[in-house]
Amino acid sequence: MVPHMFAAIAGILLLVGLWTPIAGTMVAIVELWIVCSRTGGQGIPIMLVTLGASLAMIGPGAWSIDAHLFGRKHFEIPQR
Repeated sequence: MVPHMFAAIAGILLLVGLWTPIAGTMVAIVELWIVCSRTGGQGIPIMLVTLGASLAMIGPGAWSIDAHLFGRKHFEIPQR
């Protein structure tokens, strides 16, 4: 019950786009905890681990609260 509560809080943070890297990492850790603590039906938690880790690495989108508070980061590929 406790891991599901943490996952729900992190999911809400991801939905509004607040603290995206922290919330994505929290989702990945909590869902990994859920995968390791129960048997059977591992498909959805494994998918959520992958999505949480991806969001933590990618960061917030253009319409997120993080982008409005801290600015959007743009990466440029150096020209040869």
